[in-house]
Amino acid sequence: MEKEIGLPVHAMQGATRDPAVARVIDPEGQEIVISVVMPCLDEEKTIGPCVTKALEGIRRTGLPGEVIVSDNGSTDRSVEIATELGARVVHQPNRGYGNAYRKGFDEARGKYIVMGDSDDTYDFTEIGQLVEKLREGNEYVLGSRFAGKILPGAMPWLHQYVGNPVLTGLLNFMFGLKSSDAHSGLRAFTRDAYKRMRLQTTGMEFASEMVINAARAKLKVAEVPITYYPREGESKLRSFRDGWRHLRFMFLYSPDHLFLVPGSVLVGIGLIGMIWLSTGAKVVSGHFVDYHFMFIFSLLTIVGFQVLLTGFYAKAYAFTHRFAPDDRMIQLFYRYFSLEEWLIAGFLIFLAGFGIDAAIFYTWIQHHFKDLFAVREALLALTLMVVGLQLIFSSFLLSILNINSKVTDAPEGVSQ
Repeated sequence: MEKEIGLPVHAMQGATRDPAVARVIDPEGQEIVISVVMPCLDEEKTIGPCVTKALEGIRRTGLPGEVIVSDNGSTDRSVEIATELGARVVHQPNRGYGNAYRKGFDEARGKYIVMGDSDDTYDFTEIGQLVEKLREGNEYVLGSRFAGKILPGAMPWLHQYVGNPVLTGLLNFMFGLKSSDAHSGLRAFTRDAYKRMRLQTTGMEFASEMVINAARAKLKVAEVPITYYPREGESKLRSFRDGWRHLRFMFLYSPDHLFLVPGSVLVGIGLIGMIWLSTGAKVVSGHFVDYHFMFIFSLLTIVGFQVLLTGFYAKAYAFTHRFAPDDRMIQLFYRYFSLEEWLIAGFLIFLAGFGIDAAIFYTWIQHHFKDLFAVREALLALTLMVVGLQLIFSSFLLSILNINSKVTDAPEGVSQ
């Protein structure tokens, strides 16, 4: 085993299965403790060293283990090489980084699952330090490249100094994490932690989903420094496309930052502006600010309120479908939410706007239907009526979204 680690790639490709390797993978009478899972799509140049290093990493821990290669439709000799070297190959016909990993995780038999890419950028002989952290009581361990060492040529400048730091910073800010390398490909977790993370994504955003769901599941997380090596062959990562997929996923998983925060800001600016101009035109730094700006503030109020409501739709959907079962805000909201009370509130707001319009119409009649200039009052009425209608119809939708939660939480034998 020690000698095989140093073999050149072409020698690894022609290697045959070693009986000693088989004993490491599937020892008789022993329960497998470590499962090393790596996805593979046409990696014949690097799959050999990765499998061999993973087997050596398992041997160094002194624990029984296995290496699983999750093939995602390779057309080269990757499967043959992995099998010859002692890995257990499983096949995932559905393309995608996340699909390949989830197939491998589902097939894993170990108590501890270690994941890593099969492009030879991660040294699988280092897995012992990740497993040791799990044995200490942690549930999720991340191998940090930034806390460790990134060798020259291993990571493009854009990824090292812009992409990864920005995405990691956003993840930390939006989800309350304290990670130094949220997109590292070398990680380890317990089987129970895998079940609790409830992973679903199929593509490159899978890496972000793991970090986010680990935080949401309140897993005990640790980091260890690792070394990141230059890869051989062409990278399948597409910087801007995959970066956008990560960013999109983060925002979709955080309705607070996508909807509630900007919605609140828009509503606040709109309401303050409308109130400020409702009594008449203002002069700011020598400039005349009049009802033209009220149109803008009215628009901000209406759009902001709709964005806020959309945020509540998203949080309600995530809560009732168990994507975010511990969301305290939506739990508190539904504890006091009443369809009838919200309908009344929406109707009263609409009625207030309608009343202002009715007063304008009455004044117009009193002036014998002559020209009437009541732009400020009309804008206020329009804003109130639109907001009131939004609230009325949103009340029904929020009530519908809560039906699933009520049915799920009902005791056995009790109909809703």
